[in-house]
Amino acid sequence: MKYTLSAMALALSATAVFAEDKVTIEFAYPYSHLFDVTYEAMMPAFKEAHPNIEVKFRATYESYEDATNTVLREAVSGNLPDVTMQGLNRQAPLVDKGIAQSLEPFIAAEADFEKDGYHQAMLALSTFNDEVHGLPFSISLPVGYYNMDILNEGGITELPTTWDEVIAACKTMKANGIDNPIFWGWNITGNWFMQALLWSQDSAIVDNGKVTMDSPEALVALEQMQEIFTECEMQNLEWKAALASFSAGEIGMMFWSTSALGAVERSQGDFELVTGPFPGLEGAPMGLPAGGNAAMLTSTSDDPKVREAAWTWLKYITSGDGAAEVAKTTGYMPPNKAANEIILADFYEQNPNKQTAVDQLPLLRDWLAYPGDNGLAITQVIYDGIERIVTGDATDMKELQEELVEEIADLLPNG
Repeated sequence: MKYTLSAMALALSATAVFAEDKVTIEFAYPYSHLFDVTYEAMMPAFKEAHPNIEVKFRATYESYEDATNTVLREAVSGNLPDVTMQGLNRQAPLVDKGIAQSLEPFIAAEADFEKDGYHQAMLALSTFNDEVHGLPFSISLPVGYYNMDILNEGGITELPTTWDEVIAACKTMKANGIDNPIFWGWNITGNWFMQALLWSQDSAIVDNGKVTMDSPEALVALEQMQEIFTECEMQNLEWKAALASFSAGEIGMMFWSTSALGAVERSQGDFELVTGPFPGLEGAPMGLPAGGNAAMLTSTSDDPKVREAAWTWLKYITSGDGAAEVAKTTGYMPPNKAANEIILADFYEQNPNKQTAVDQLPLLRDWLAYPGDNGLAITQVIYDGIERIVTGDATDMKELQEELVEEIADLLPNG
């Protein structure tokens, strides 16, 4: 009996020590419909490797804009998560305000950090003033999604490479009885497709702190959108409804981020799905904006154990093993060479639809945020302007451009 009591006392003592050593960190991320399955896939291996770290998941952000707004509010109320996922184009404001912290002290303590193999071009997206403030978690580029059954029924066997060819395909599908031949992702976060049309012309939407909506390239982008929307008679669908409609086999072509590929495949109807490169204005695009998000440390804890646990989680989800789950469960590309070249050596060969975005990596350009504290408001101004094209409320693109330039000027730091 004495032996049994001693054994029980020892077990209880060990349990108490383990509980005392357990560290809880809080984590928040966007787009539950894309990433829930990713984190579910990651957690078993992370828990096995780090049984003393408990990751408490906060309510997901609806979008990247919501992620930034939420963190800005939490910074004021003193309720920040330890780690947050933020859109690549939304990192700068959090760095400027001192909310997102430099990761350099943690990186310096990692003897093999460089061996983890982060793509330098992708790591650069999270580097400010020569210091890394975020580790890129997932990278996306715009691609075309094609229902080959619908296209083939209209005699279309080659994927379009220009927007003129896209419009011609729309007309063929309409003549073949397809009510809604296309969804073109104008309403994707951060004016991403507006930037895609500008980068296609090798033109940035922000240049030397100035928003270039008054440029000839911006007018070309607006006119190209109008032509796609009107000539294809595109319906004004909310983006979740559009993804569901395409997955159900009702839309012939969808232009969206490669990020949604996993979600589309999981809900796909009985049709052949093929992805293709993002079309260009006259030929192939000269550049495309890098989408995706990065993991940032925003912990306000003074406890070194909490901060170290937050770094351990942040590092794991962006490392080779963690990043590999991004590719397997979504359509994003891992920002990590170890994931792409070692762990996923055969993956892309077996999943050609996910290879499409990888093939476009040489086109990768910055996804740019608008300057000043009104950056999110400028995003909304451009969003509203594009929606007016979709609904037909705006028909004169030169006039619309002038209105947008004036509204944006009022929101810029220098007017």
